[in-house]
Amino acid sequence: MLLQGEVKWRRPFHQSRTQMATLNLKGITKIYPHSGDQKKAKKKKGEPEKKTNLQVTEQGVIAVQQFNLDIADKEFIVLVGPSGCGKSTTLRMVAGLEEISGGELYIDGKLMNDVEPKNRDIAMVFQSYALYPHMTVYENMAFPLKLRKMDKDEIDRRVKEAAEILDITQYLDRKPKALSGGQRQRVAIGRAIVREPKVLLMDEPLSNLDAKLRNQMRAEIIKLRQKINTTFIYVTHDQTEAMTLGDRIVIMKDGYIQQIGTPQEVFDHPANLFVAGFIGMPQMNFFNAKLLSEGGKYFVSVGGCKVELSDEKQKNLASHSVAAQDITLGVRPSHMVLSKTPENTLSAIIDVSELMGSEVHFHANAEGKDVVIIVPTMDANGERIDSFHAGDKLNLTFSGNVCHVFAKDGKNLEF
Repeated sequence: MLLQGEVKWRRPFHQSRTQMATLNLKGITKIYPHSGDQKKAKKKKGEPEKKTNLQVTEQGVIAVQQFNLDIADKEFIVLVGPSGCGKSTTLRMVAGLEEISGGELYIDGKLMNDVEPKNRDIAMVFQSYALYPHMTVYENMAFPLKLRKMDKDEIDRRVKEAAEILDITQYLDRKPKALSGGQRQRVAIGRAIVREPKVLLMDEPLSNLDAKLRNQMRAEIIKLRQKINTTFIYVTHDQTEAMTLGDRIVIMKDGYIQQIGTPQEVFDHPANLFVAGFIGMPQMNFFNAKLLSEGGKYFVSVGGCKVELSDEKQKNLASHSVAAQDITLGVRPSHMVLSKTPENTLSAIIDVSELMGSEVHFHANAEGKDVVIIVPTMDANGERIDSFHAGDKLNLTFSGNVCHVFAKDGKNLEF
């Protein structure tokens, strides 16, 4: 679409970059050194130690440990995990805003550890928007290009094209204070993409928005990704964003990578208890159970329920010569099934029943554990099953292909 009075052909964003944008993070580590006061405090005896999940060494607090990841050209990578797990620190090291304490960062095969941020061809979108309040939307988006002393016509082309992509053309003459949160975030994204960077970094860009706006902006980011020719690294603590946006998800905890995989892989095959509990809403149910080996077959036993595992799980466990043992059994809420008979079932007592339209969420107690069971409001015979109340007993079962078998140290025994 040509602007009024414009006759020259414009190169669209998605055709503007021909160079690759691969990233290789090899053993990346970040250590925040102790201050002098911290060292002295640490040496005092008789004082309780401050609780932290990050490793503390003589050199300092290790915020990120041995982070290894290869990112393909135009891939959308999401770093996800709880607050303080090291995901934003990792992003800032890629951007050059944090010094890399150990390891190597390569962009397109070039070592970037000591390269200035402005020379890395990276743009970053922050949680706080960071717009200049005295500038219009147009001026905010044009600012990084003016710093580069770019041609005025080229600045105009890029700003207007980015505004068109993000549907903010009608706001170009407004100041940020006249915009909603979602519109401000689009301006912040527009300011980043006008630079046509190799890599676009996004640090929890939607966390300041309400739930409805977050849903809308997630869809906008998916559309944006299809329109621009850029590699994305996106940081969030919201697993919904991670599952819907990422080609691959990197799940972090206490500075360590817990698992890397596609959204479906980490949902179907969590590597450990942390990943299993973090990915999926509501959270996976966990039970103290036993893994049995009888007649060359594996079974799980919890309460009065004994279930033979699926062929795939039998094969995975056998390939690792897994012995019978006490385990933590994981079953997702939607994989729990109500049984009309008590034979070979797990008993649960309802604490709270929530009717959610087509589903009922039962919050119950089973084997001393708080669990959630999600069932349709109507069974296969057309009978409504939303008549249960607090204090009622449920007979639960599950099939052998939906069990997740974890060792007591948290590792998934299948892998």
